[in-house]
Amino acid sequence: MFAKLKEKFNSFSVIRNYKKIFPYVRPYWVRALLSILITIPIGSMDAVIAWSLKPYMDVVMLEKSASATNYIPILIIVFSCMQSFLNYAATYLNTWVGRKIANDVKMDLFDKLMACEAAFFDKTTSGQVLFAYNNDVDLACNGLLSNLKLFTTRVFSSVSLVFVLFYNSWQLALIAVAVLFGALYPLTTVRRRIKSVMDKTIFSGAAVMSHYNETYNGNRIIASYNLYDYQRKRFRDTLRSVFKLGIKMIQRTGMMSPLMHFIVSLGIAAVIWMGSYLIVNQQITAGNFVSFISALIMLYNPIKSIGNNYNNVQMAFMAMERVFDKLERIPAIRDKPNAEILKNVKNCIEYKDVSFEYNPHHPVLKHINLKINVGETIAFVGNSGGGKTTLVNLLPRFYDVKSGQIMIDGRDIRDFTLNSLRDNIAIVFQDNFLFAGTIRENILLGNENAGENEVKAAVRNACLEEFISTLDKGLETEIGERGVLLSGGQKQRIAIARAFLKNAPIVILDEATSALDNKSEAVVQQAIDNLMKDRTVFIIAHRLSTVRNADKIVVVNYGEIVESGTHEELLAKENGVYASLYRSQLK
Repeated sequence: MFAKLKEKFNSFSVIRNYKKIFPYVRPYWVRALLSILITIPIGSMDAVIAWSLKPYMDVVMLEKSASATNYIPILIIVFSCMQSFLNYAATYLNTWVGRKIANDVKMDLFDKLMACEAAFFDKTTSGQVLFAYNNDVDLACNGLLSNLKLFTTRVFSSVSLVFVLFYNSWQLALIAVAVLFGALYPLTTVRRRIKSVMDKTIFSGAAVMSHYNETYNGNRIIASYNLYDYQRKRFRDTLRSVFKLGIKMIQRTGMMSPLMHFIVSLGIAAVIWMGSYLIVNQQITAGNFVSFISALIMLYNPIKSIGNNYNNVQMAFMAMERVFDKLERIPAIRDKPNAEILKNVKNCIEYKDVSFEYNPHHPVLKHINLKINVGETIAFVGNSGGGKTTLVNLLPRFYDVKSGQIMIDGRDIRDFTLNSLRDNIAIVFQDNFLFAGTIRENILLGNENAGENEVKAAVRNACLEEFISTLDKGLETEIGERGVLLSGGQKQRIAIARAFLKNAPIVILDEATSALDNKSEAVVQQAIDNLMKDRTVFIIAHRLSTVRNADKIVVVNYGEIVESGTHEELLAKENGVYASLYRSQLK
């Protein structure tokens, strides 16, 4: 009883999902409708061919006269040609509509993906993103539309063929229809059988993609540490898992088509036995019987293999459900109703009793209180993992505070729109992401409408002029994916030039020089000094020599502020944490 109720619920779910996808179909509804209408004659023509065999058999085989039926072979050829052409047209239209819909859904999913909070990317692998935001869309949209064509064709073909069955013999038709329902019954259990296996298969498939992505991005680590055997073993284990799940899927659904084949064979045997009796007793003619058998085979043949197609339909439905789960997901970090635009920062930025945790009951920041005036440079130092980066990441709302408030000019930052808040903040990371393309394109990400003079000023202030002058194509030089053709210092200066173009009043420098050698650090530090002028600056640093001139240095250990003051004030505390760190670095 419970299983039947669940099946009914799932059928309603299918209807709901079709309603959800309808807005994506609406722009292309004419072609979509046409692709469905074409299936009516495609399916119905099967019945015409089967029906035409009755007069042919009765006239030619029994009356030995061919003159009256010369038109039948020609009719069959014409109808078959029309059916083939319409099949091509339906396939073309379905593919066109399916891909258009898939592209529209992917665009909306891509927007959703970009709006996801940082915590989502912390917990989700690249393979899972590729699978959920790309593969599932193709499976849902293209799969459902192609299967819709197959379904509607089969429906109209079956209805017309059943009509031919009853036209030739109602007794045989009753047997055929009863067997038909018996053969289709196993399909009612498909969803329940494959649901759990399908979920695990998706996870394993995503893991395979993650391996490829890791190997691509980590190719130098793999080579330098000779991790070939390590990577091969991990990949083999994942493939083994995928293989086992594939076999389990076959174990749960593989008997369906053979079972349906057996039931259909019983039906054909019963019809032949009963048909022989009816012919002998002259209740039907030989033409009736041949026409009936032809229609029956046309009806039953697709049924014998429909189990595999139905599996694909159910997988497409489940993919559609996952897609709409993503589309309906509400980002944890979003604008509140009636959020205002932050135009500029006039007075100060203040952390008021701020606490934060990534995982429940594991606090990373504990009751942070801090005030930064406009134009000040504040540096965060302390033990690794102490919460420095987290403290700064809360300002552009990569994460939201667990408790407390972060204020700009006395207003909670959650009162402002995300876009306007982030427009006022420029960030230079330790490992800056550069997009495939040219140096100019990457710099212009800071301000796509910047003029040539602004770009030149950003290049000059970022200390990039000398480097650019050595390149044959200058700013139009391609830098490869993730800037693979550049050194660490060159990447940093491009990121700084990008920040110059953004011209935001708040600048965050997240260990911007920690991965550089001394020579590169000196050049990048000069670019950073230029960027810091007349701005409110947050610096995260391990090298204390880079923060000596900060207006305020804040020591963060284990999620708490343990000291704050200028470089001189903190050095004056002989047993202070900062003084101890400074002396250890000097040594």
